[in-house]
Amino acid sequence: MCADLWSFALSTYARPGVEAACLRLQEQGADVCLLLCGAWLEQRGIVVSAERIRALKQIAGPWQAQVVEPLRQVRMQWRVLAQQDKPLATLRERIKVLELEAERELLVRLGTLSLQWSTEAQVSHQPWLEGLAAEDAANLDHDALQQLRVVVTNT
Repeated sequence: MCADLWSFALSTYARPGVEAACLRLQEQGADVCLLLCGAWLEQRGIVVSAERIRALKQIAGPWQAQVVEPLRQVRMQWRVLAQQDKPLATLRERIKVLELEAERELLVRLGTLSLQWSTEAQVSHQPWLEGLAAEDAANLDHDALQQLRVVVTNT
């Protein structure tokens, strides 16, 4: 089990099928950083509550909207042009690095908040993924969400 959220996110994302599942969820409007945080909290046996979900979303929502999304939009807008323009391709890669650094910072913030939350020795499953994806649940690929759960359960 990874002690910090960033390490957990990296190791989870590298597992077979997880990257594709996360990208599908992201395309459908899910906050993958929040979902990875939820998977980490589930793995650690942290008790889920509406207040905790709200607290995580209050950190993630503004950061995604004001920092991560603008970087992602520029990177995506330049995708086609960058295939034919080497200097633009280089700039696009630098934006990609910034986007990843912004996601890392978000995961650090989410992890820091949740470190104060206690675990329950008797609780094996806490529905963090469902709670964090609730607003987007109707639009989400539930197979992709289940892929995250399976990875967490089998770690």
